[in-house]
Amino acid sequence: MTTQIERIKRIIEPLRQEIINHKVYSAIKDIDDLKVFMQFHVYAVWDFMSLLKTLQGNLTCISVPWFPKGTADTRFLINEIVVGEESDVDLNGIRKSHFELYLDAMKQCGADTSKIEVFTDVLKNTGDFNSAYLSSETPKEAKDFVDFTFKIIESDKDYLQSAIFTFGREDLIPGMFISIINEMHKKFPDEISIFKYYIERHIEVDGDHHSHLAIQMTANLCKDNEQYWKEAEELIIQSLKQRIELWNGVYRQLTERTNTANSTNEKLTVQL
Repeated sequence: MTTQIERIKRIIEPLRQEIINHKVYSAIKDIDDLKVFMQFHVYAVWDFMSLLKTLQGNLTCISVPWFPKGTADTRFLINEIVVGEESDVDLNGIRKSHFELYLDAMKQCGADTSKIEVFTDVLKNTGDFNSAYLSSETPKEAKDFVDFTFKIIESDKDYLQSAIFTFGREDLIPGMFISIINEMHKKFPDEISIFKYYIERHIEVDGDHHSHLAIQMTANLCKDNEQYWKEAEELIIQSLKQRIELWNGVYRQLTERTNTANSTNEKLTVQL
């Protein structure tokens, strides 16, 4: 199993590097750019929680009467991750999910939360994704990203869900992005302190402790089944490509915003 994990890491490394070095990070120049980034990224934060809870439902018994399900080791791994993701603490020590913490960060810096809030409200009330997308005017790249995740969720294959959760949904945060956030925080501490905390918390918990637990969980589920590992590898690659497309969507939006601003400035200069 260690060999299979190392093989996957080796195969996906070029895609990981493409994500880490994506041009979207260098396009984030100010808080307004960060707002655009967050308005796309929040969909990934939300569906990450949906994938997580699907795994918990598939790997543990959440119905009554209760009966042991799966192995105790795997139950421990997923429950440990759920505790951290669904009920972490914010800057004030108040228990919140990482999704709720992200929404707090968006509201603090002035990012528009209306689309994701309409999306989740409509979906909660109707269960209809298409209605939720239309009502919220979800960006196409975010829609495609969520659709891919729910295709895996609906597969009902826990080993694939775990593989995507472990390798395909790892938010690869480059040092450059962290530096950008740190510099913004120095200038605007009251606007992005929550987002800075979210990033730091993500690196501390998700990038270290949870990643090790998730790798072990995937190994437990795939075991020595070559077909499982092959399927997992193929979908991990697809998942990373979906992340790249999501970042491409953010970059296009940022580029359009910059071009519009430049065009406006040129017109004002001509008029003056």
